[in-house]
Amino acid sequence: MPLASFFKSPSFQDPVLGQLVRTRGQWRGAIAPGGAAPTPLALFGTAREPDATAIAAARRIQGSMERWRPAIEQALHEHLAPYREAISDEPASEQRTALMSIERPGQVWAYVSLQSAAIIRMSGGITTELAYAVAWDDDHVLGARFQSGSLVELCGSIVTA
Repeated sequence: MPLASFFKSPSFQDPVLGQLVRTRGQWRGAIAPGGAAPTPLALFGTAREPDATAIAAARRIQGSMERWRPAIEQALHEHLAPYREAISDEPASEQRTALMSIERPGQVWAYVSLQSAAIIRMSGGITTELAYAVAWDDDHVLGARFQSGSLVELCGSIVTA
């Protein structure tokens, strides 16, 4: 075996997800949920191939986003509440004015961006984790975690894949 082949990362071609490459202990590719820009995707699996249940979960992301959207926006809106309270007495600024104007959960999307998606094992189940950056919390990436199609938590600080 040539030395260059020895160091080449293994790859896996999925008919839906496209090319996945094994790096840093995970299978990596990209998805474009809801027609958005491509977003990094990470899946667990063996050194030879991604786990079949992880692939199936990743394939379901696209079709689940609209169903998940209300739960995600509600959780993000609840996460925003203490930040709004903390800045309510601050002098007027563009960011303060914008954040104070978010009154309903559906308004959070203008201040949120999807950073990545990962399929992980958590609490004995397969979990889809969507990583969001939010305008009101520069120090953390928030993880909306789904199991069996339901939001199980919005984690306030995750490590992105």
